[in-house]
Amino acid sequence: MLVLVAPGQGAQTPGFLTEWLDLPGAADRVAGWSDAIGLDLAHYGTKADADAIRDTAVAQPLLVAAGLLSASALGGLSDVRPGAVAGHSVGEITAAAFAGVLDDTAALSLVRKRGLAMADAAAITETGMAALLGGDPDTTVAHLEKLGLTPANINGAGQIVAAGTKEQLAALEADKPEGVRRVVMLQVAGAFHTHHMGPAVDTLAKAAEALTPGDPQVTYVSNKDGRAVATGAEVLQRLVGQVANPVRWDLCMETFKELGVTALLEVCPGGTLTGLAKRALPGVKTLALKTPADLDAARELIAEHAA
Repeated sequence: MLVLVAPGQGAQTPGFLTEWLDLPGAADRVAGWSDAIGLDLAHYGTKADADAIRDTAVAQPLLVAAGLLSASALGGLSDVRPGAVAGHSVGEITAAAFAGVLDDTAALSLVRKRGLAMADAAAITETGMAALLGGDPDTTVAHLEKLGLTPANINGAGQIVAAGTKEQLAALEADKPEGVRRVVMLQVAGAFHTHHMGPAVDTLAKAAEALTPGDPQVTYVSNKDGRAVATGAEVLQRLVGQVANPVRWDLCMETFKELGVTALLEVCPGGTLTGLAKRALPGVKTLALKTPADLDAARELIAEHAA
């Protein structure tokens, strides 16, 4: 059983889209998406520097476009034949397109509005996020709450991401939870998946009203609680609410286990979720689509593990 997953913000690196645009029809497709959302995706994916693509309003649509483009190089849903799909944070919008809940243009339009709204919300207060490596989850969460921080991403495999104000994060660096080996400040522009993103929820809810989602054509696993969601309306509702709610990737991976996953394929810019899976899902084969050079290996994985 194959699960197809899409990474979240922070996975992007300068120039990561360059080789993908050399594939037949890719440049035209990305140009069409760019026109539709008013953002030059090709420029940001090939020429922009790290600071430019760290901008939330840029990073989010760029990640969704990369995920859709790399997956399309493998064919449609009937070619990849995953047993389930999921995405981390903004990657959930990519996964919604994989599952047929949204078409590509609708997914990119929604993520463009999401990125702009979250950038606006992040500008209200100086906030950020930090990854904590190691330690007991219950002990870590209790310590974060004592400092006023939110466990914004509970990723499993010994990783929790805290979010809050710069002052709260500084206090965390000075007083890390018992058992935590490292505290790594993340290159993101806000405290995502916390109450700080409340204004973005309202904006996204209005944007979602204009969409007509389809029901998932394949099992769609949600960040909210790791549950499979059966209707497009509920998927869309959860996509709206998740910008201010924690990401429970640990529970998503538990569901993958229950479903009997044997392989996990992460779309471009892959690496983050395959790394978590290697630690949390022993025995599951993993592959990250980083460049088109990975496509042949991905096809072999699909042939061996797809439904």
